[in-house]
Amino acid sequence: MGVRWGDIALFKGLCQTDLEQVRPIFDQRTLPPGTPVITEGETGQEMFVLVRGKVRIVKAMLLPGLNVPLLDLKDPRKVLAELTGDCLPFFGEMGLLSDAPRSATVETVEQSDFLVTDRERFFALVQACPVLGCALLAALGERMADMVRTSNDEVVKLTTALALVLTGRR
Repeated sequence: MGVRWGDIALFKGLCQTDLEQVRPIFDQRTLPPGTPVITEGETGQEMFVLVRGKVRIVKAMLLPGLNVPLLDLKDPRKVLAELTGDCLPFFGEMGLLSDAPRSATVETVEQSDFLVTDRERFFALVQACPVLGCALLAALGERMADMVRTSNDEVVKLTTALALVLTGRR
């Protein structure tokens, strides 16, 4: 697997020496089409970098156990995104930091290759190389802050749309 480590967003700006220290904490994994990589609602401690192939990110549209007869959907899930290895996207990073349940499902669309690390290996690197660890944690923090800002924008749009519908305005 010829990985362009310096092109992975999490590692942007790292020098070659730092990249050499990061590589050993990742394993390679290949999964066939239709395989769940991460399952919404389950806990996990792994983070993934997609290096080849394609995945789909899906989210349940209803809360677990909620029965809404008016919404008789065949599949009560929404596709949020499809990602390809061309961009070297990473996901599952919250699992490195928290035991909270996964927020979405990621499943392979075609055979896909990943780089995978887990909480134990990640924090062993942070402890062994504090300066590098701070850089990685800062990059993760920036990514999560971006996700919160995007989510906040979406919540405002949805609540505005709901308010307009409930008041009869359009």
